[in-house]
Amino acid sequence: MGFSILLMMGVGLATGIVGAILGLGGGIVITPVLTLAMGLDIKYAIGASIIAVIATSSGSTIAYLHDDVLNLRVAMFLEIATTIGAIMGALLTGVLNPKYLYFLFGALLLFSGWNMYRKLRRSAESERTVQDDAIATKLKLNGTYFDKASFKQVDYQVTNVPQGFVVMLGAGLASGLLGIGSGAFKVTAMDTFMKMPLKPSSATSNLMMGVTAAASATVYFFNGAILPNIAVPLALGILVGAVLGTRIMQVLPSRVIRMIFIPVILLIGLQMIFKGFGG
Repeated sequence: MGFSILLMMGVGLATGIVGAILGLGGGIVITPVLTLAMGLDIKYAIGASIIAVIATSSGSTIAYLHDDVLNLRVAMFLEIATTIGAIMGALLTGVLNPKYLYFLFGALLLFSGWNMYRKLRRSAESERTVQDDAIATKLKLNGTYFDKASFKQVDYQVTNVPQGFVVMLGAGLASGLLGIGSGAFKVTAMDTFMKMPLKPSSATSNLMMGVTAAASATVYFFNGAILPNIAVPLALGILVGAVLGTRIMQVLPSRVIRMIFIPVILLIGLQMIFKGFGG
């Protein structure tokens, strides 16, 4: 029992660091560890993953808000699309064939990974120029943050707001219909389509994931899918890891974060396409 608790705290620590840096949920780390390494039923692994997302969001959001990296207005605006999509996905369960959605969203992630790779090659993070967007200006979505890696204030403009909203609508649909996390889609919507810098995209994604996960955690709790002996040490490790991750993320160059994010998002995209083939 003592070894299991220490193992859960160690897994949580690593998950919190990775989640805070990349703006992703903990499912990509936690679910394989719990199911493959510890032999836990997938039902309880998913319940633990939900708790992991909430803990990562809680630990990182406070730090990102304090350092003014997170774009709160973008988060609340896109959360509307995610919520609508999740409701639609729940209503369409059993109506749409999931394999086509796996293909669609897998292809979207592969496209996003390729687009990030092109940005990485041309080192465009600090040179991106974006035209004024009327919707973003009207909703006051443009923002600014202090980049601790380059020691300068970065002002950025948000664009392609309708496209970002549609991607988030699809992310919510995938989450509600397929039961998957949508952290990768959140970062994709902001970085690839809305042209936000990667650091505010990751920070904003962390807040949004917590809001989405909190809505579904109640269902998992009353279904008995959340085991306290797994969730509690996991959450404690994640809270510490998330705080550390926020500090690491802010001093890392955006290029390094992108180099870490690209293989992760490509892996998730390939996994979704594989599931579309029935794997």
